[in-house]
Amino acid sequence: METLAALTLPDLLELAVARHAARPALRFMGRRWRYAALGRLVARATRGLQDLGVRKGDRVGLCLPNTPYSVVAYYAALSAGAVVVNFNPLYVARELAQQVADSGTTLMVVADVAEIYDKVAALPALSRIVVCPIAGVLPVHSALLYRLFKRRVTARPAYGGRIIRWRQMLASRAPAAPVAIDPAADLAVLQYTGGTTGTPKAAMLTHANLTINAQQVTQHMPSLRHGQERMLAVLPFFHVFAMTAIMNSGISIGAELLLHPRFEIAAMMRALRRDRPSILHAVPTIYTAVATAAEARRIAITSLRVCISGGAPLPAEVRARFVRLTGCKLVEGYGLTEASPTLACNPPDGLVKDGSVGLPMRGTQIEIRALDDPSRVLPAGERGEICARGPQIMRGYWNRPAATAEVFTDGALRTGDVGHLDAEGYLFITDRLKDVIICGGYNVYPRVLEDALYEHPAVAEAIVIGIADAYRGQAPKAFVVLRAGCRVSAAELGDFLAERLSKIELPRQIVFRDTLPHTLIGKLSRKELVAEEAAVAPLAGQQVDV
Repeated sequence: METLAALTLPDLLELAVARHAARPALRFMGRRWRYAALGRLVARATRGLQDLGVRKGDRVGLCLPNTPYSVVAYYAALSAGAVVVNFNPLYVARELAQQVADSGTTLMVVADVAEIYDKVAALPALSRIVVCPIAGVLPVHSALLYRLFKRRVTARPAYGGRIIRWRQMLASRAPAAPVAIDPAADLAVLQYTGGTTGTPKAAMLTHANLTINAQQVTQHMPSLRHGQERMLAVLPFFHVFAMTAIMNSGISIGAELLLHPRFEIAAMMRALRRDRPSILHAVPTIYTAVATAAEARRIAITSLRVCISGGAPLPAEVRARFVRLTGCKLVEGYGLTEASPTLACNPPDGLVKDGSVGLPMRGTQIEIRALDDPSRVLPAGERGEICARGPQIMRGYWNRPAATAEVFTDGALRTGDVGHLDAEGYLFITDRLKDVIICGGYNVYPRVLEDALYEHPAVAEAIVIGIADAYRGQAPKAFVVLRAGCRVSAAELGDFLAERLSKIELPRQIVFRDTLPHTLIGKLSRKELVAEEAAVAPLAGQQVDV
């Protein structure tokens, strides 16, 4: 097996261009770019950024959906020695302004979509804004139709001054000035956490953190065929999972990235039939949607070889259903922003254990530390906080030394997740420390309840939270979405759970909803329900006290 090499991200791309120049690198809405063309575009964009004044250490923001611009701007900024700051295009103006101020971002690359551009253009702290026309990366016929029918949603920038056209930035044919980058010392990306526990913090990820994690991901899958794979890129690159496991890892093996600007099940099913991707990395809700669509439309999905689920717990029933309908092995992985992000994964080419997130990545050490004494490392089989060491672990949080100190113990990253290792080194996650429900002095883990709910054939999605209880302090409350055409009462579901859970774990209330909140990458999100519960009386809906 190859060693883990501390490379720069520009090195990663240059190696791919050298080895796979004639191989397709990107496909977007029917248009393709080969690796040689991608390399040339990155070189020109690097020079353009330097001509705009970007220097080593400057923060360059990317506020883009998945398009060729996302990939080119990312590697160009890094080649210029800048630090990439990923911005979610769906952020409101206040969130964008906070992140610009916190990171010190001075230049932003943005799509010419009005709802995105208008928010970015209103930020006075940005000295330069580079605008990328969506029509400019579409096939000729599609571009004409886009310009004709998408006028209302297309921005109309007042070019000049600080507002720069993408093609203007790429105008120079002069070579980029070389920049010395130390993979281990120099920052590559400021990746903001989701902010579920307060103000979002930026994880400082070096070039070595990210390139080594990309290698760890690919080496975990020895059956990958360099220069032959097609990866369906439906998760947004501004999210760390997609940035590493799809974009950087995909480019490192010369894969073709099939770019989707957003998740739409109809478009995704067309891509699965027409483009025949061999690799899909996604979140559980996407796998659920694909399985449901394949089942309803009787669509055979035969091209997929490797599928990895991350970002949220993968219910065993969801995995079994997807595998049954596609014949593709689906395995679960685990990581977090602070680890670039991947820490562990079930081996697609080896033993997969139900309920486990798999084995640690190469060069990664997982420790289970006592919940009441983080200095004490626990033996296999005992449950505690998951902590990690490895070359992919962040340097710390940007401008937050106190928060950095809190998240490390004896040099190991504290994940805030509860779990255990078995005798063979497989990692099992019980829940988030902050999500644990304390019922009469007993720890109740929402994931245990959610897994039990998913065993019922009528349940499509489920979230469990803790609510105030006068007698026990806290009690579980379940929110459930049923599958289309299925009916079950709260009482019946309560009886079903009573056969699978202890009395202390049973939810006090079960509420049926048409939909549940999701994050912007499609993960089920608990925090909105927690906030609702804290702000209002018990939510309306059919419910049962157990």
